Amino acid sequence: MGPHFSEQAFDFLEELEHRNNREWFEEHKGVYETELKARMLAVIEAINLQLAGFAPDYLRPAPKAMLRIYRDVRFSNDKTPYKTHLAANWPRQGLEKAGGAGFFLQVGVHGVMIAAGAYSPGSPQLHAIREYLLDHHDEMRSLLADESLTRLAEPLAGRPLIRGPKGFPAEHPAADLLRVRSWALFAQLPGESALTDGFVDTVVERFRVLAPLVDFLNIPLARVTPLELEAAAGRRRG
Repeated sequence: MGPHFSEQAFDFLEELEHRNNREWFEEHKGVYETELKARMLAVIEAINLQLAGFAPDYLRPAPKAMLRIYRDVRFSNDKTPYKTHLAANWPRQGLEKAGGAGFFLQVGVHGVMIAAGAYSPGSPQLHAIREYLLDHHDEMRSLLADESLTRLAEPLAGRPLIRGPKGFPAEHPAADLLRVRSWALFAQLPGESALTDGFVDTVVERFRVLAPLVDFLNIPLARVTPLELEAAAGRRRG
């Protein structure tokens, strides 16, 4: 039997949607600790065991991979304090703070989302990907067309620009790829899939077919310099 979630965990999340306040959460924190947090950590550990075989550079200790359930409400109109799902991510080692591509898992009553890539790359990262695609667009197209990937993940949406990005040739063979702003692929599953013994295998199967895309993206992303990141941060602050 592989680690998975319980009906009690989903009951907690369903109730949290209606009672998203600190008083209720503290009263039921024991359930959160045993049925959600402990189970999520066990799922992550089991995923790590399999990642070691095909994506060892993305291994991450379970407590670091698991994202906090507490919401950052500083810049949000929604002031509810808790997320109503659990999540974890596995960035490339050494690129955690540089916007590297990686793997992502989100578990909730209303669905399971399995994703990989670079969802919202900053301007230096996106520029680096586009520069790389000028000479490697055929390889990218081959990755996106792989039958095992198209069977298990949704087509790339990419949030494309209407026009080509400035500084890149409009008539280039990679013109459509250069307009892409989000380099992440997704697989959506029913929430009930997280309640089954084979849940970890289901996640890993999708991570495995997405791994070549993640590795491809991290080639240019690893070349983004700290100076470029600092300059981009300064522009955002300004």
